[in-house]
Amino acid sequence: MATNAAADRICPSLATRDVRCRFESLMGTSSKTRDADRHTVVGGSATLYRLYDVGYEISLTRASKLLPQPTPPQPRPRRGEAAALVTPKPPLTVDLGSRMVQVDGAALEARMSAAVFDFGVVSLRLRLCAPPELSWSDFVRFGASLHGGVPLRAICDPELRQLLRALAPAVERQAIAPVTEDYMVFRLATLRGAAGEPVTPPRLSSDALAGLLLNEARELSRPAKRELLPHRFAYTTHDYAALTWESALVIEPDPEDQDVEYVLEFANAQLLELRVFDAVLDAELPRMYDRIAQVRRTPFALFRPYRSLLNQLQALVADTTEIVERVENALKVTDDVYLARVYSAALQIFRGDAWRRGIDRKLGIIRDTYTMLNAESQAARGEVMELAIILLIIGEILLTIFGRH
Repeated sequence: MATNAAADRICPSLATRDVRCRFESLMGTSSKTRDADRHTVVGGSATLYRLYDVGYEISLTRASKLLPQPTPPQPRPRRGEAAALVTPKPPLTVDLGSRMVQVDGAALEARMSAAVFDFGVVSLRLRLCAPPELSWSDFVRFGASLHGGVPLRAICDPELRQLLRALAPAVERQAIAPVTEDYMVFRLATLRGAAGEPVTPPRLSSDALAGLLLNEARELSRPAKRELLPHRFAYTTHDYAALTWESALVIEPDPEDQDVEYVLEFANAQLLELRVFDAVLDAELPRMYDRIAQVRRTPFALFRPYRSLLNQLQALVADTTEIVERVENALKVTDDVYLARVYSAALQIFRGDAWRRGIDRKLGIIRDTYTMLNAESQAARGEVMELAIILLIIGEILLTIFGRH
């Protein structure tokens, strides 16, 4: 069970009466008491993630020399039960210091950090801490103030540009993609009952989770609860994880154990890369059709100058295939343990398979187009050769006829 001291290790700057007053002013008065309000939230915090694709690849070796005091990457998550998760190139982490963030008119202190992935993704994290102990309804209102209440883009975009200035020599083909990914993870050290006893297992009703994770004050129908809140996991009687499309709740008494957040951030980074390359292929297909039409409108269409286009298509297929394979192999799951289940559920919620099928389908179209253009070019070259042979034969005949005279 986590103590108040352990909770303060996560968010030491917010365990004060002044900060509690600012939160109470921010959250307003208490709503109608529900079953979950019998619980007291200990060590509550929220981490907001904004992920960017900044280039084709990042050399982590070079980045570690360029970043200010990066945290050495862990070879795998800390949990002993997570031995089934293998990370060939763990991301680098760098502490970016504290920031004052405006949340619904209140100035709150937040801790900022970044994770740098070798496949070209930078994840900026903003951690805000709740007061040491809150009722569940107060913690839900704390979460509601963060859903859309934090100007994440205005905070993170300048930080990213500053970070990229330092990282530039380590980034291959640097370019910030227009596609980004946002996520939020709520974390508790533990839940306590009315008498101060730990609530084990720390499970919550669908209505309680909907208020926090979906920012939904209305009571959901049973089908909606089954559809939106089916992914809940626990390994021991003290830990718990619940996942949705845009946020998650993690209950973990050990303040050093960040493994669930580790795999959720990885899943979001992988999702971002799939979305980025899906968008790249979406933009490339119309350009490919336009270039083919332009070539076919040339006066000497017989020669079909497709060489440049074929080279570009071949490079696009090779780059996309390589990066997608690299992304999918960045975190390997080899057994059905607790974190593996959390990771698999996150990929399912994020529809990773659907994004991958879309990319494969578009790559298939490009490959078929390449095959067609290549065959057409070979046919055109064959026609030119046949024409040359015919002209040679005619020339020989003419020489033979006129040579006799």
